[in-house]
Amino acid sequence: MEIDFDTLAPGDRYKVLASLVTPRPIAWVTTIDPGGIVNAAPFSFFNCFGSNPPILAFAPGNKEPGLPKDTARNIRQSREFVVNIADEALAEQMVATSATLPHGESELDATGLTSAASSVVKVPRIAEAPVAFECREWATLEIGSNRLVIGVVHHAHVRDGLFDPETMRLDHTKFIPVGRMAAPDWYCRTSEQYEIPKPA
Repeated sequence: MEIDFDTLAPGDRYKVLASLVTPRPIAWVTTIDPGGIVNAAPFSFFNCFGSNPPILAFAPGNKEPGLPKDTARNIRQSREFVVNIADEALAEQMVATSATLPHGESELDATGLTSAASSVVKVPRIAEAPVAFECREWATLEIGSNRLVIGVVHHAHVRDGLFDPETMRLDHTKFIPVGRMAAPDWYCRTSEQYEIPKPA
């Protein structure tokens, strides 16, 4: 079959992309509002896009047409955010933070998660997360109704035992992040991994 994106409604384009561009990593983003309330939300339109400088980007979308989600609004005000990575043990709490809460309530409090101070940004990270990247906004691009937040990574927190600082190698048996599959409710495990050596 062929799919002509130019003839699809935006919601249908999302369904096709979210189903076929998989698995996707998940940015579990923490921000703070002007009142100091910590917001946490997962976004699977996310990846890293370079290392010099180190940049991450994610697309938080809108609550409704023209109205940015709290994450995007908080980043616009503070220019800072933290991208946390959820592993299998945190998957359900990560998904729970996507729920809509009344204004002034923190998703961390609602899900029993703990905030921890970051090292170079004011936004806290999620203490339970195995990996957290402290970022400052480089730019937010608006392309149609898409909003793409690009951040420069300034600092990372990695759970002890996951990463060898001398070899700069990951112990893939200890880092088991979850991935996003087809919308609305599908995810994947990364506990079954395999190696394919690249050509010399």
